[in-house]
Amino acid sequence: MTDVDQAPNFTLPIRVYIEDTDAGGIVFHAKYLHYMERARTEWIRSQGVGLRDGLKDNISYVVQRMNINYRAPARLDDELRVTAEPQSFSRVWMAFRQRVFRAGDQQLLCEADVRVACIALDTGKPRRLPENMQEILKQSV
Repeated sequence: MTDVDQAPNFTLPIRVYIEDTDAGGIVFHAKYLHYMERARTEWIRSQGVGLRDGLKDNISYVVQRMNINYRAPARLDDELRVTAEPQSFSRVWMAFRQRVFRAGDQQLLCEADVRVACIALDTGKPRRLPENMQEILKQSV
């Protein structure tokens, strides 16, 4: 059984390369974090928000919390679909539900709940999400 019917609109395709795998051709567990990071970044970019501009404004985003469940392995040459679905937000953080599916059979391989905090780049202290990001999140959750 898959969760594809409930998958969010934003999906990033990713191919598994040899550099992503262990000696047996199975994706190394930490690589899923990379895939999810890319999907969140591309979701933000798809909303018209430039991360480079945020850096100029002393804004950065860091993963504050993650709960991850590995269900089945991805393997060398698999084509994956990685989702990023905003779930909630506060003044200083945004939460995403993320899933990794194998494109061929739509099997759910990994899922995570991720909370990303907004911080001041120079101090590392929490700061308010930019107004444009708050507006985007209001429309997305």
